[in-house]
Amino acid sequence: MTIVGFGFNKIEVEKIEGAKGKINISNNVSIKEVKETTLSVGKDKPPVLKFVFEFLSSYEPKVGKVLLGGDLTYMEEGAKIKEIQEKWKKDKKLPADIMSPILNTILAKANILALILSQEVNLPPPIPLPKLKAQEK
Repeated sequence: MTIVGFGFNKIEVEKIEGAKGKINISNNVSIKEVKETTLSVGKDKPPVLKFVFEFLSSYEPKVGKVLLGGDLTYMEEGAKIKEIQEKWKKDKKLPADIMSPILNTILAKANILALILSQEVNLPPPIPLPKLKAQEK
């Protein structure tokens, strides 16, 4: 298993209104589609899977949102690619051994970009940031 490509193709950030009171921030990542394609590597064109994803940070009550879309390209042996794609077509699920690395890669990249974008429009960070606490001696 190898992740050989990653890219964003949709970046949307919106601050709807000023924050009043407690803000609930929820993050969600979802796989929208799994497509088989080929990768040009020299003379070879091995089959790969392209996972189309969407990452959403929602700020409630109706304060704002960060929406990111993109795709991740995954290389695997041909038989495993067929198995993954058949499972996706059948019940829109991925095997657990594939799901974790795919989602972790998406979350690592999307959380960083969402953090930067939230700062640009003065929304609170979508992930908890470390804080120092002063201690008296």
